[in-house]
Amino acid sequence: MHFLVLQHDPGTHPAAFLPMITGAGHDITTVELDQGDALPGLDGIDALWVMGGAQDVFQEDLYPWLVDEKAFIREAISRHLPYFGICLGHQLLADALGGRCAYGGAETGVCEVTPLPGSTLFDGMAAPFPVAQWHGVQVTDLPDGATLTATSPTCRVQAMRIGATAFSMQSHPEVLPGTITHWAQIPASAAILDRELGPGGAELFEAQVASHADTFAANARSLFTNWCRVTGIPTEPRP
Repeated sequence: MHFLVLQHDPGTHPAAFLPMITGAGHDITTVELDQGDALPGLDGIDALWVMGGAQDVFQEDLYPWLVDEKAFIREAISRHLPYFGICLGHQLLADALGGRCAYGGAETGVCEVTPLPGSTLFDGMAAPFPVAQWHGVQVTDLPDGATLTATSPTCRVQAMRIGATAFSMQSHPEVLPGTITHWAQIPASAAILDRELGPGGAELFEAQVASHADTFAANARSLFTNWCRVTGIPTEPRP
């Protein structure tokens, strides 16, 4: 099957999920919107993944391509295309479908998230479970028809489901050891981490991720397996 991945920064990609997607025999097309890549048509696309990024979901004046991306997401959801959104991709799903996002609920570092009853995406995972977080915007109002599936004391809408095939998470379940160090190579990102976590913020965050590496890897596998099961995407190559 054919996965389309929308990225907003070259370093913010599916990471831990990449070998799962390709290992299941699926093809991936990546569109780097911040680099000026054009959105393709949705015909022939079997799944849409929308990743994180440093942009704020409502900064359409600074990033005009957000307007087209939201329209693209609306069309994908209208087609009931399997969807998985991470961080900005979570906020874009909410905004595109009439929800609301605003500054607040900021989290940086490894935090705990609690799945809610009936949240099949998190089957087999501990409750609560640790996640890597880095955001200063949150979903404040769910779109019509959306279901809240995970929460935390700081940020209420940690995950949501829309219909039978669209899922999104505010956190970064894709991170691997080394991911934070890679993100912090951008001086502005390193400065933000120093401000939010203290001096050496990138190293502190990286150490947190490393200490949870086994749990993060197991949870990423559970998320992918559960998402595929619910959306009808194969998890093994077809003969």
